[in-house]
Amino acid sequence: MADPERSERRLRPAPLLFEPSEAVADPEHFFDLESVVDPAELLARATELTLAFRAATDRAVEFQAIAAAQLADPRRFDRLTTADIAERAEWTEDYAAKMVEFGRDLLRGDGLAGQ
Repeated sequence: MADPERSERRLRPAPLLFEPSEAVADPEHFFDLESVVDPAELLARATELTLAFRAATDRAVEFQAIAAAQLADPRRFDRLTTADIAERAEWTEDYAAKMVEFGRDLLRGDGLAGQ
């Protein structure tokens, strides 16, 4: 069964804004946070970014798991072993096996709405 808290988090948009290439070149620049002088506003904006990155990470991990499950699907003529998947993703083989299983759960409908 899907974790209700996780599903609720997924429904909120994760407004990640991409930085202009000039800003990325400046190592001190990070989503314009360095220009915020009010500590309350800085805390609020930094917290928003933290939550957005966490949500993006959770979502990306789910897609990794789905891809791993699809690559390991025994119905594929070109299926990969968990060792192959681990090597491609730079995981341990144990972690790859867990991700394949997690992906299978997601594909069965225990997660990722709309997949």
